[in-house]
Amino acid sequence: MKQKAASEKKGGRKSASIAEPELTEALRQIVEVHTAGSPVEPDKLWTNRSARALCDELNEAGFSISANTVDRLLQEELDLGRRQMVKNEAMDESEDRDAQFQHIAKLKKQYFRRGWPVLSIDTKKKELLGNFFRKGAARTNGHVRVYDHDFPSAADGKVIPYGVYDLATNEGFMLLATGADTAELACDAIRRWWFRLGREQYADAGGILMLADCGGSNGYRLPLFRERLCEVATRVQIPIRVAHLPPYCSKYNPIDHRLFCHIGRSLSGVVCRSVEGVRDAIVGTTTSTGLRVVVETARRVYQKGVKASEQFLNNDPIIRDRHLPAFNYTAPVLN
Repeated sequence: MKQKAASEKKGGRKSASIAEPELTEALRQIVEVHTAGSPVEPDKLWTNRSARALCDELNEAGFSISANTVDRLLQEELDLGRRQMVKNEAMDESEDRDAQFQHIAKLKKQYFRRGWPVLSIDTKKKELLGNFFRKGAARTNGHVRVYDHDFPSAADGKVIPYGVYDLATNEGFMLLATGADTAELACDAIRRWWFRLGREQYADAGGILMLADCGGSNGYRLPLFRERLCEVATRVQIPIRVAHLPPYCSKYNPIDHRLFCHIGRSLSGVVCRSVEGVRDAIVGTTTSTGLRVVVETARRVYQKGVKASEQFLNNDPIIRDRHLPAFNYTAPVLN
């Protein structure tokens, strides 16, 4: 008896696209009506119609088909797989983007070679305090019940986690505050990082390099941030050099993908009822590469509306770099 080759197709029901060749074309026409393209990549298509909805429309047109078969045809015949949107398109691009990134790379190399600290700073997403839902699951022998709506008016305030990340030591420092996300909070976090972690690690450092976004509480347009930074530099007796990431490039800030993403994992499924509860969840953050996180709570409530002093504005001591001075400057040690 002649045996079938291993690669030869065995018996069974024929594929829907073979049994009804016009089915695929009918599905294609239905999808095209409800399909959008990308202005950047016109050949890339997407549709949010479900396989069940497409199945019902095909059956109304005289075909006999199931939703599972429609789903398979979408993937195998039309190459339309299920994918989520990807947030990687910048809203705009700074003309100084490449030049500033090259400058940052040069500065980092200099500071690493000297054994001086290179920090990345930013504010993590604020969290409402109270019995509110958060994404993620946790092990339990019962049910964790939270409010069915996340109304800020029902919250006991919000916690603002400000982070300082040391690129060389893979250590993070988080200052948890309430009130407003301000330049004073940013500079207090930097100061407290130094006395909690930096002073021991970098006792002989002649400078500190900080990488920061161009906006927010540590933005390059905020005189209050620069004034308070001068106060920190004077307090620690080390000049602090700042290099802001170009506009629209905050996702390249190292703290986002080296610290904040892991803290987000630690907070997954945690009900943030108090600042202390948030602190306890973040303290346990670790990675296989040895990430360590130190957490403190602020001793004050930060208020909006604080402005830089007239004395600072009239006698600005900031030392600007020759290269892109708006983004690059040094807060000196003042007498």
